[in-house]
Amino acid sequence: MIPNDELIRIIDLLNTTYEGEEAWHGPSVVDVLRGVTPDMAGRRIAPNTHSIAELVFHMTSWRIFCVKKMQGDETFDIITPDKNFGALPDKIDDFEWEALEMELSLSQEELINELDKRDDDEFLEDIVPGRDYTYYDMLHGIINHDMYHTGQIMIIQKALSYKSAGSRYKDDDIDEYGSPFGSGHEHDDYY
Repeated sequence: MIPNDELIRIIDLLNTTYEGEEAWHGPSVVDVLRGVTPDMAGRRIAPNTHSIAELVFHMTSWRIFCVKKMQGDETFDIITPDKNFGALPDKIDDFEWEALEMELSLSQEELINELDKRDDDEFLEDIVPGRDYTYYDMLHGIINHDMYHTGQIMIIQKALSYKSAGSRYKDDDIDEYGSPFGSGHEHDDYY
């Protein structure tokens, strides 16, 4: 029997990133979402940006993608915006937010259950059906994907809180996104 040390590490990383209490990178997905209200979930910090609700839908979609591919579904794909980020209303109610969080939780559970069915690491080097990368790359990709979008959610939360709470700047100094730097005042262009 081939060892499954790498598979065990991947499962541990998936769980730590999703709901770990002391992840090296900071708060887990669950920790960050704990502070999101339904009102926050549907709001955007700027036009043409995603809401927290859309990001949660997106994270769920790509977990489902991983599960389907591990089940051998070559044709399953996420190619339309509705499948990728959902067609969600701008105003999210308590029920919709709870459903989105539950779907994310269930997709995490499904992914871990699918990985638990594997006896060894050998499949990690196989090519994902319909793709040109390995299961190893896909699974590490979903871990990185979680960290990336969790960071986005944290920034959106802070921006929405800042915008709601006000700031030391007068209303005339604040642009529509809550920033004093886009309202015509001079500032450095260092990025």
